Amino acid sequence: MAVRAVDPHFMRISYLSAMLYRKTKGLMICALLSGTAFAQGVSVATLSDGPLNFETDHPSPANPGVVATSPIVVSPVAANTLPEAPSHHKFWDNENRALFVTVAAVCAADFAVTRANLQNGGKELNPVTRFFSGSTAALAANFAGETAGIIGLSYYFHRTGHHQLERIIPMLNIGASSFAVVYDLSHR
Repeated sequence: MAVRAVDPHFMRISYLSAMLYRKTKGLMICALLSGTAFAQGVSVATLSDGPLNFETDHPSPANPGVVATSPIVVSPVAANTLPEAPSHHKFWDNENRALFVTVAAVCAADFAVTRANLQNGGKELNPVTRFFSGSTAALAANFAGETAGIIGLSYYFHRTGHHQLERIIPMLNIGASSFAVVYDLSHR
């Protein structure tokens, strides 16, 4: 019976890639689930410190003889703390353009480093990208699809009013791809 020796360097790489995969997946799930929490809010305009006064200067149809004698009082606290209207920005504003250019650049760097490692006998650690690592064209299509998917998901969040998630998704991708590039460069 032969005992096969296990390379400790390979075990460390597979453990780190499994941890990266789990953490990235967990961050994405948290970001998607927390979107509804960011979208909810209470308008300060509906809050008031004083008692409600529903009487008007006009007689009501139910009590035609009753006329209000006191004016409606506006609370100075509520009048001074009204929130500004939410700013509706265009999808292709300067911040999104900068984020998407960075996403494309980091994905291109990830493609180049991954391709070089695969040509020198390396192994792809990402199980999704491993499926496309058979040819350069498939690998390029994978990274181009990743970039397009990030922009598409960000646009979806923009259209549904989740503007914080619209910005967070590209930032998460930039972080994950940057980590992959640094990891691949350090393990050549």
